[in-house]
Amino acid sequence: QVQLVESGGGLVQAGGSLRLSCAASGGTFSSYPMGWFRQAPGKEREFVAAISRSGGNTYYADFVKGRFTISRDNAKNTVYLQMNSLKPEDTAVYYCAADRTFGSSGYVSDALYEYDYWGQGTHVTVSS
Repeated sequence: QVQLVESGGGLVQAGGSLRLSCAASGGTFSSYPMGWFRQAPGKEREFVAAISRSGGNTYYADFVKGRFTISRDNAKNTVYLQMNSLKPEDTAVYYCAADRTFGSSGYVSDALYEYDYWGQGTHVTVSS
């Protein structure tokens, strides 16, 4: 069983930056593709970014391309989401997730149902 704990959320003005972290324990972190999702009030959870096991492949939702960067440090069992040029519409609870699928080394997924383990989320609020 993998436990995921997100941190780094908070209140930031539009145009600002935040870096989210997700620390994993209880599993072999380097074997899991990882993803970030978010859920705004009254909306469904949506895909934000994903990274392959080795970190060599990444994939982003169109609405964050050029603004957010996903990365991972397998030695620290941690995945990050660097968020720049934040907008009020980025306000949401951000979740990290781990995918048990053992695909190719470059495998990533944007499908919520593919992910097996989830953190409790961290709140991000962007003020205008």
